[in-house]
Amino acid sequence: MISHGAITVINAIPCGIGATVGVELTTKAIFKVRGDRRTVDIINDTKENTEMARICVRNTYEHFRIEEPKGWSLEINSQIPISRGLKSSSSACNAIVSSVAGIISRDHGKGFDATEESVLDMIRLGVRCAREANVTVTGAFDDACGCHLGGLVITDNRNDMLIGRSEVDIHDVILLVPDTKIRKPSLDVNAFRKMADASRELVNKVDNDWYSVLTANGELIARAAGINDSVAKRAISMGAKAAGVSGTGPAISVVVGKNEGRTFLKDLEHNGYEAIITRTR
Repeated sequence: MISHGAITVINAIPCGIGATVGVELTTKAIFKVRGDRRTVDIINDTKENTEMARICVRNTYEHFRIEEPKGWSLEINSQIPISRGLKSSSSACNAIVSSVAGIISRDHGKGFDATEESVLDMIRLGVRCAREANVTVTGAFDDACGCHLGGLVITDNRNDMLIGRSEVDIHDVILLVPDTKIRKPSLDVNAFRKMADASRELVNKVDNDWYSVLTANGELIARAAGINDSVAKRAISMGAKAAGVSGTGPAISVVVGKNEGRTFLKDLEHNGYEAIITRTR
């Protein structure tokens, strides 16, 4: 099964309300029941901890009240850099849960269907797995919805409720990814929550202008996390529609016009960052 990625428009840590926009980067999960061993292969980062993936498998079987098989294999391959604020965990949870649920449906006749509530139940199950694995502060329901549903999504992460979703125009998105990773347990959550009032103001604006909200949110998060976001400011000065820290960082997302990403990047000084060009979805 395939899930996608997303970029942050409003970080949910400060006030509990989050917003994201989906992008075309993918995570693919292939689950098979076989043998007498349980193996996880993360193709894109072989050194990454596999505990979250194992939690996803176990909890999906528990969700449908079916005993987890003695042996299974799970292969994960993602285009999304891990622990950079680009929703790698949410995308992986979606992909794994969907893949395992597909096998359960095939073998046992139980599974998630295509109705909105069933889809949201699948997403919530992945969010619960991410919480259990301690790879998220809020549960990242906004991230998981953005990855699975695409478009602009607005959620209340305090109760895992979808507040709104709307389509977005297709834009190129430049992701600027440094070597450093930020693990969620290392975050100073109180520094983020001091931004609650400013974040609530952004919530009131996001439906009408998600571009400026993404940029303003990025500035807030950069201050809270101590991230140098000068490259985002350069991008805005060059005419980007939006630019700012994604998630809790350290990656920066830059939104430009459709088919303008490569030309824009050529003129944007971005030493110290790997650049990935994708699109909104």
